[in-house]
Amino acid sequence: MKIAVASENGMVTEHFGHCESFIIFEVENNQIIKNETIPNPGHKPGFLPNYLNDMGVNVIISGGMGGGAIEIFNEKGIEVITGASGDAKAAATSYLQGALKSTGSVCHEHQHHDECGN
Repeated sequence: MKIAVASENGMVTEHFGHCESFIIFEVENNQIIKNETIPNPGHKPGFLPNYLNDMGVNVIISGGMGGGAIEIFNEKGIEVITGASGDAKAAATSYLQGALKSTGSVCHEHQHHDECGN
């Protein structure tokens, strides 16, 4: 299993599309075995969900996310967790423990991206 966390400086970012990078955690037997940080290749509508799907991601964790991205992830069978905050690895670990649940935080207007997740 692969869990991607939209992050900035190792912390979960408020808005998925504008994150600095994605930390991809590889999981075996419900334990994180390795991780890698990949820079965000750029925010273009519809691009990132397909990009992460092509990398084999099963779960995406972020503070907030636009409805279009959520729809594409859902179509690809990738679980979306929004409303997360704090340390990226802690968020992934909480997800694995069943303690991290999505709040359904959806960003509706890009000009208000600083308010996502509130």
